[in-house]
Amino acid sequence: MQDSTNAEQSMTISGAWRRAAQGAGLLAADGSVAASIFAEMSALAARTGAINLGQGFPDEDGPAVVLEAARQAISDGVNQYPPGRGQPVLLEAIARHQQRFYGLAVDPGSEILVTAGATEALAATVLALIEPGDEVVTFEPFYDAYGALIGLGGGIHRTVPLRAPDFQPDLDALRAVVSDRTRMIIVNDPHNPTGAVFPRQTLELIVELAHRHDAIIVTDEVYEHLTFGTPHIPISTLPGAWERTVTISSAGKTFSLTGWKVGWLSAPARIVTAILAVKQFLTYVNAAPFQPAIAVGLDLPDSYFASIASEMQGKRDVLATGLRTAGFAISVPQGSYFIVADATPLGFLDGAELCRRLPELAGVVAVPIAAFCSPSYRAEYAPLLRFAYCKKESLLQQASRRLAALSPR
Repeated sequence: MQDSTNAEQSMTISGAWRRAAQGAGLLAADGSVAASIFAEMSALAARTGAINLGQGFPDEDGPAVVLEAARQAISDGVNQYPPGRGQPVLLEAIARHQQRFYGLAVDPGSEILVTAGATEALAATVLALIEPGDEVVTFEPFYDAYGALIGLGGGIHRTVPLRAPDFQPDLDALRAVVSDRTRMIIVNDPHNPTGAVFPRQTLELIVELAHRHDAIIVTDEVYEHLTFGTPHIPISTLPGAWERTVTISSAGKTFSLTGWKVGWLSAPARIVTAILAVKQFLTYVNAAPFQPAIAVGLDLPDSYFASIASEMQGKRDVLATGLRTAGFAISVPQGSYFIVADATPLGFLDGAELCRRLPELAGVVAVPIAAFCSPSYRAEYAPLLRFAYCKKESLLQQASRRLAALSPR
């Protein structure tokens, strides 16, 4: 008879959770759930003392005025359930933000929903708007939650590849994938893990295809204020897009407060109502004292938003120089927290193997791009690694010095 530990290890999952794990690429051949590469690499960094450039979280806190606003809210007793749609002070701040930066007039009472980070916004949206058997199109590589959520909803995941070095989609390939079976097109722009920013021509084609095939567009714009030398264009601002677009963002990346998990979405009222019907059974509500604090952040002057992009671009350039010196071929990102490095010039064709050896070879941790791919594309992206540069500049310089040990002699 197995002991309890062995019994737990032999358990398999079933139902919707099996579909979610399979969609995220975490379902092992024996039916068990494998650890994600992100958990594996973070544990490896902790065990070896390597610099963790695998996970995309900052190592510095956000603006002092926002932190103080949260402390004040706690002291003022803002500690119980907030309204289901979100606190009015934050809903109104999000509406002002959309008007200020993009010229979008959004009704705070009916067209905005506050969520537990962008991930819950994505989850509630996918589960509310697709039926089993519906096709959902994403770009590949893709943020791993997309595959999991599509699987959880019983959808069929179709992808359009983004290929190095610029990681832009082939527009004919996009036209070929979107069909009358497509219920939803998920657009991550700026893109994780590649750092690509899609040009207006690509976004306009997405809108055109969504109209032609009666699909919903879902945009993940969490890096909206972190673009470098190129403007962020929300799809919802394009002609004919608003009526069928769910725009998702969050405070985590903009204010370096990823642990607060305050996100939001905006869409026509009928769509928000449908998403709320699902969201209320996920977290119900969240982050009561953090919501008014994020409202303060969204009202910060333009200089703040310009500065975070400028500072992140400088960090990108520090790490880019270090990776080139180490012998990697790199793709310079136009946005986000991440840079993609090709290990082929160093003689490594398996990025996952290199990531597992990198702490020993250079004292740094990264994640393989193949972890963001469906099985049919993993071999194509195998030599590529993702490094996060949302860290103190001094740490990036230290990582660069360590990576120099990889440089061919």
